[in-house]
Amino acid sequence: MEEMEEELKCPVCGSFYREPIILPCSHNLCQACARNILVQTPESESPQSRRASGSGVSDYDYLDLDKMSLYSEADSGYGSYGGFASAPTTPCQKSPNGVRVFPPAMPPPPTHLSPALAPVPRNSCITCPQCHRSLILDDRGLRGFPKNRVLEGVIDRYQQSKAAALKCQLCEKAPKEATVMCEQCDVFYCDPCRLRCHPPRGPLAKHRLVPPAQGRVSRRLSPRKVSTCTDHELENHSMYCVQCKMPVCYQCLEEGKHSSHEVKALGAMWKLHKSQLSQALNGLSDRAKEAKEFLVQLRTMVQQIQENSVEFEACLVAQCDALIDALNRRKAQLLARVNKEHEHKLKVVRDQISHCTVKLRQTTGLMEYCLEVIKENDPSGFLQISDALIRRVHLTEDQWGKGTLTPRMTTDFDLSLDNSPLLQSIHQLDFVQVKASSPVPATPILQLEECCTHNNSATLSWKQPPLSTVAADGYILELDDGSGGQFREVYVGKETMCTVDGLHFNSTYNARVKAFNKTGVSPYSKTLVLQTSEDTDSEEQTLPFPVPSERLPLRRMSPFSSTLNLQPSFPGRSYFDFRSSPHQLSLHSSLQSLNAPGCNFETQSASYSQLVDIKKLLAVAWFAFDPGSAHSDIIFSNDNLTVTCSSYDDRVVLGKTGFSKGVHYWELTIDRYDNHPDPAFGVARIDVMKDMMLGKDDKAWAMYVDNNRSWFMHNNSHTNRTEGGITKGATIGVLLDLNRKTLTFFVNNEQQGPIAFENVEGLFFPAVSLNRNVQVTLHTGLPVPDFYSSRASIA
Repeated sequence: MEEMEEELKCPVCGSFYREPIILPCSHNLCQACARNILVQTPESESPQSRRASGSGVSDYDYLDLDKMSLYSEADSGYGSYGGFASAPTTPCQKSPNGVRVFPPAMPPPPTHLSPALAPVPRNSCITCPQCHRSLILDDRGLRGFPKNRVLEGVIDRYQQSKAAALKCQLCEKAPKEATVMCEQCDVFYCDPCRLRCHPPRGPLAKHRLVPPAQGRVSRRLSPRKVSTCTDHELENHSMYCVQCKMPVCYQCLEEGKHSSHEVKALGAMWKLHKSQLSQALNGLSDRAKEAKEFLVQLRTMVQQIQENSVEFEACLVAQCDALIDALNRRKAQLLARVNKEHEHKLKVVRDQISHCTVKLRQTTGLMEYCLEVIKENDPSGFLQISDALIRRVHLTEDQWGKGTLTPRMTTDFDLSLDNSPLLQSIHQLDFVQVKASSPVPATPILQLEECCTHNNSATLSWKQPPLSTVAADGYILELDDGSGGQFREVYVGKETMCTVDGLHFNSTYNARVKAFNKTGVSPYSKTLVLQTSEDTDSEEQTLPFPVPSERLPLRRMSPFSSTLNLQPSFPGRSYFDFRSSPHQLSLHSSLQSLNAPGCNFETQSASYSQLVDIKKLLAVAWFAFDPGSAHSDIIFSNDNLTVTCSSYDDRVVLGKTGFSKGVHYWELTIDRYDNHPDPAFGVARIDVMKDMMLGKDDKAWAMYVDNNRSWFMHNNSHTNRTEGGITKGATIGVLLDLNRKTLTFFVNNEQQGPIAFENVEGLFFPAVSLNRNVQVTLHTGLPVPDFYSSRASIA
């Protein structure tokens, strides 16, 4: 029974329950402790007064107002405790057993009444220290809660069992500890006396022997207290309300709120619930037995793990110590060289210090002598030595100017330790895989019919070989720099299609892909050659290869798995050393071959072989928010397309894609907007400040907007106040036209004010600043609005 002790202790005082009451959340409290943690709510802040005044409750007033559902039958199963409402939480402390306890706002007034009868201040509320649900008491105060008589009985029996051991009543000299009690004889026996005086045969065989503690409880147990009704204190419970799941008295059935409810006999329901609890305990007992067996198994595993760990650690330590010894020897050799260089530098510098000190002493002496000569009032005597002194001063000055004040030795050590190969080897140091691993995945196949280029973007698609039986965990797509340089990873993930944006115009790129799983990586696919468009400034642009017209909507509308911008990573035209690739496929010739005899496209329209007007295509970019460069307070979800921030200060997040040419349009929908904050939307440089509102520094161009109006802001300069704000569900559009060097904003598909900023040029990233729980979702891959396209064509 010792394991049950925590169930019998109050979470507030840490002692055994005294006159426990049952809260609506099914937790128990001492009646005195319940009074001690009462909190008096101000009249103006009570839910009743707020409902009466009709004023709303701000999200920042009381965060626990959703707990009003505590007493709804659908939520908690308690429908019998009417008259309670939600109450605000208060600062908490810890009780003796570690449970958070909410202290009273003021000490209770002294009273000579018992805790149950003492008056309760108006609008008093109590917070359960275990589940932290709060409720306001009605006029009955603590008397509105039922008393837990069963818990009192269990505590009484537990305390009796913990008392001093009982002695045998039939031992003649030194009484031994009793082991049983006969309920019929009402005598405590030790084992020898029971065998001698109470043998289990004859008439005594029918006597019931019980443990001494149980016998003492049955002997000393006082008459059971009868539970009374909380609404009618003078009436005993006589029936059970099935709907409210609580015992009631006859007055509750005649004139109370239970008059129309279904009721059953108290004794019958008592037996029924006891039976249900016993059945539930049977299943729990089986689980407890399994848990004990499982614990034995785990303890055995602990011992085995400890033994194996000691042996393995000893081997590992020996191997690492050998490496450390070799490293220490090499360290000593390198330190000797460093010390030699150190002594050489110190000798040179100290010699120069000594020389300069002597020279400075001589110079200072000459200066002091000259100053004293100047003080003399004898003109003829002064003129006799002035020429010589002037020559000495100029000569001394010239001596200081001949490199004397330049250090003969640098502070830097002309030694450079290249430890990268060793560090790489250390990082790659790992245990040999003992178990046989699965093979690496097969080489992916590039799907030429799915690959295409558009302006300075390229879309690549690949697949696993049809007969491959080894699953791939993901793929790695690599591109060179457009000048035949080294390959670099541009995408790692599970998708089999990727759009790479921000490539250089009129450039040839090589692309390849490989698959990977837990075992390793596959060989590279054949290299695909991609050619971007020649010029973005001309009015008429055509694709350099034929593209089936039925595939154009797929290129424009499909939300590809990833859009990456290589421009920020490639600051110039030549980036890496040249590395040739042995197998290359030309996208030009591959797509030209689609018109060859026997090709699936041979029977299609002849327009497939015609060059497509690029003006009929909308250059779109697919991107998401960048967690790597965002402020740490920004919270990401929905594959980094949705962001929010709970901080009161503005926090900035950038998009992953940067733009330096072309026309780009994206939208953001307002998913959550409370208490009228002012989020900002726009574009920014990569090094924009992340801990202030967008547009406060000279690295961002933004529009910040509240529920009524908006302003444009750059370098903390506010311009063009425009009426019309945002609410939950609103849409903010951002149009960056780098051809015309303008930035324009839209609210709910209507232009917000004039053109916000002009003469914008360089590399820009989509940017947002948020605070106070504003949540927005990014929508990309959108075409430029029709009215802007038509207006731009007229212009």
